[in-house]
Amino acid sequence: MSTEQDSTFDDPTETTPAAVAHQTTGIGMTSSSSRGTEYYFKCIFLLITVLGAAANGLVLYAMVAAKQHRKHVLIFNQNALDLVNCLFLSVSLSVELSNKYLSGTSGYWLCLILLNNLVSFAGLYGSLINLAAISIERYLKIVHHVWAK
Repeated sequence: MSTEQDSTFDDPTETTPAAVAHQTTGIGMTSSSSRGTEYYFKCIFLLITVLGAAANGLVLYAMVAAKQHRKHVLIFNQNALDLVNCLFLSVSLSVELSNKYLSGTSGYWLCLILLNNLVSFAGLYGSLINLAAISIERYLKIVHHVWAK
């Protein structure tokens, strides 16, 4: 039996000068104001929503200019819902990234509507219902082509 301490056992009460310097200088600690990867992902997502809104707006403009918006009503509605969804998501992300302190009645409503993405989810659910309607319409046109005429 050995009376020596195992070399892998560290005494928790023993502090080294390096450990004291690490604790006092805060090396390796992140401050609350530093921007992490979540911030940059939100910035990229904001860029994607702005580009999506521009693309949907361009498609809507092309459909109106070519007078196809009356012929393909469900496709026009789908693009309009996607445009609204992208616009509200970009506004919501902009407010979230600005990191404003919300207080009072206006802060309550801003938080309720924009930061909780309430309007964006309404557009999303409308878009899903419209996609189901487009799928049913296309199914009926292909399988029961007599009904489409």
